[in-house]
Amino acid sequence: MERALEVLLASAGLTPRGEMIPLGGGDIAAVYRLATGGGDVVVKRDDPRRLAGEADGLRALAAAGSGLGVPEVLAEGEGWLVMEALEVAPRRRRDQAALGEGLRRQHAVTGEAHGWPRDNACGRTPQPNAPLVDGRAFQRERRLLPLAEACQARGLMDQRLRARVEAIAHGLEAWLPDAPASLLHGDLWSGNVLFTPRGPAVIDPAVYRHYPEVDLAMLTLFGAPGEAFLEAYWNGRAPADWPRRETLFQLYPLLNHLLLFGGGYRQAVERAVARLAAYQA
Repeated sequence: MERALEVLLASAGLTPRGEMIPLGGGDIAAVYRLATGGGDVVVKRDDPRRLAGEADGLRALAAAGSGLGVPEVLAEGEGWLVMEALEVAPRRRRDQAALGEGLRRQHAVTGEAHGWPRDNACGRTPQPNAPLVDGRAFQRERRLLPLAEACQARGLMDQRLRARVEAIAHGLEAWLPDAPASLLHGDLWSGNVLFTPRGPAVIDPAVYRHYPEVDLAMLTLFGAPGEAFLEAYWNGRAPADWPRRETLFQLYPLLNHLLLFGGGYRQAVERAVARLAAYQA
């Protein structure tokens, strides 16, 4: 065990018992489980800026008081993040509705501007969060346009497709109302939702404030949360244009996957762009 980690654990009053056990899913960061005198913890090794952003996000989600489980940050620094290890349990019938209700409460925590006081990362992709008052401008300037530019620069999309993404980004004010900036998980695919004996929990956030449908669109893109979740979340107040918003807010994660994992995601980006263009026809 590295000396820096030993010092970090000691600062949190944790005494290791045994060796670190590698966990699956660490394609971006090295992730381990470690037994300590204070119970099991999860330890991550990664770029210090990404870990600082994750720790900041975990604290913000915990402070929201949504009822969703969030791992407690026990120590962070020197390229290490030490967190509470959550116990995973079989999903219960009630858990999907509880996830929807908890996420609705989380999204009720709003701020004056879209964005976040610090930048963070979605996967390996730097995520700029400099606040903007208008949500349409934030989606355009901080999400769609930077990723379209990055994808073209790496030869992953041609100028025609980039121009279509830019047209969507510049046309948001024509149909998307501005809205209060909700506290988002920011990377809420199904792999970042856990079910524990105490109910649903969330991990690995990329927190910022923006339209609440961002989290929903990620869940429906990379998973199937089910009707019980959606009914509990919407509570009878689903916007009439949810299918259009769902497609819009899936475009950013699709562009990010194109950037991270290559051309296999190009067709998915093209399909999303075509669906959004059809609404304007």
